[in-house]
Amino acid sequence: MERLTTLDAGFLEAEDADQHISLAVGGVSVLEGPMPDFEELAADVLEKAAAVPRMRQVLRTHLLDMQPPEWVDVPNVDLSHHIHHVALPQPGSDQELFRLTADIMERRLDRERPLWECWMIEGLAGGHWAMLLKIHHCIADGITIMHMLSQLTDGGAGDSFATDIRAAKEGSGQKNSPKIGLNPLNWARSGWRLAAAATTSAELAFGGALRIAGGILSPADGSPLIGSVTTMRRYSAARVSLQDVAKVRDTFGVTLNDVALAAVTASYRAALTRRGKSARRNSLRTLVPVSVRSNDAMGITDNRVSVMLPFLPVDREDPVDRLMTVHQRLNVAKSSGEREAGSAFIAAVNVIPFPLTAWTVRALTRLPQRGVVALATNVPGPRHRLRIMDREVVRMMPIPPIALGLRTGVAIVSYADELTFGITADYDAAPDVDELAAGIEHGVAELVALL
Repeated sequence: MERLTTLDAGFLEAEDADQHISLAVGGVSVLEGPMPDFEELAADVLEKAAAVPRMRQVLRTHLLDMQPPEWVDVPNVDLSHHIHHVALPQPGSDQELFRLTADIMERRLDRERPLWECWMIEGLAGGHWAMLLKIHHCIADGITIMHMLSQLTDGGAGDSFATDIRAAKEGSGQKNSPKIGLNPLNWARSGWRLAAAATTSAELAFGGALRIAGGILSPADGSPLIGSVTTMRRYSAARVSLQDVAKVRDTFGVTLNDVALAAVTASYRAALTRRGKSARRNSLRTLVPVSVRSNDAMGITDNRVSVMLPFLPVDREDPVDRLMTVHQRLNVAKSSGEREAGSAFIAAVNVIPFPLTAWTVRALTRLPQRGVVALATNVPGPRHRLRIMDREVVRMMPIPPIALGLRTGVAIVSYADELTFGITADYDAAPDVDELAAGIEHGVAELVALL
């Protein structure tokens, strides 16, 4: 029996804090046709899903949160309830697929059952079909979601771009901290051990914590992209050549993530203009999750992330200036201790009795958040093209959630030779979600044209 970490349980608390949100994440895989027989396809997916413990477990919670929620195996669980079969209305274009994706993702998962669903979608244009995997965020972060999706394919999880990330190379995955239980006599001893283990890195983390707190508490510049959300969602996606992005990276001496975020910045700049708002330096403080997952933890189903809160430079008109400013600000965020502060906070709360952290997280998630405007998360995906029942996966599109006053979220996935941006938006606050996607593609094209 495994217990949720405080971070994992925090996604449940955040969902409970707002009846309008669903904190499920997911991915859409578009495959070449024809679609296999549904019964055979469902049997294949169910066999592979049954081999993943989280996909056959349910949550058990405790009265008054006296202990963390636990993952419990369910004898003879019928996973066929989690497989769905639908068809798109004609002509089966991206617009029909995106609308269905939004409809599926905006509904909450049933907590009395394993927290996932798999949707088989036929009727896509060009003879294609799709598979949508939806998983609650309390189970896994983006990297683990990609790993779980890969496990449902022919040959299972293969080589991933995730092995190139900083945490994977450093082996700095999230460590499990010892619990100290509910006995107050243990709290002081645990606090002393925590203090005795502190080094100069603690000073860095403290400075980063101040930056994070300041970013959350400082109101944004009257952005229409922040505020309460409705129940309904919109979804869209953008595709660019990974080779083009790599050329921009090499030419300007930046990272792939810098190029991707510069394109996102260009799109949000255009979005503010469409809304009649001036794009200023402090208009787009962005939540950028940072993986702290090491290579030896790639197959573990949990969340291992920290955060950075940079201002994306929507005030910069020149594409190269915008790219270099993104690069500089992310470097500052990386060196300022924000990443370390997030990791240190997670490690610290994991040794505090769960009732205290649960009640605190519940209170914080109910406070109005006015400082962070958007979410932008980069998820390394498979290096090589996948196959399901011998059909090639031609596209992979990530689906981020939105919550806590963020009306738009962008997830970026690298798959084979493509970089795909999946955008989730509040239905009423962002009717221009397709223009957001087009703006990202235009942002990359601007930089490629300068090479």
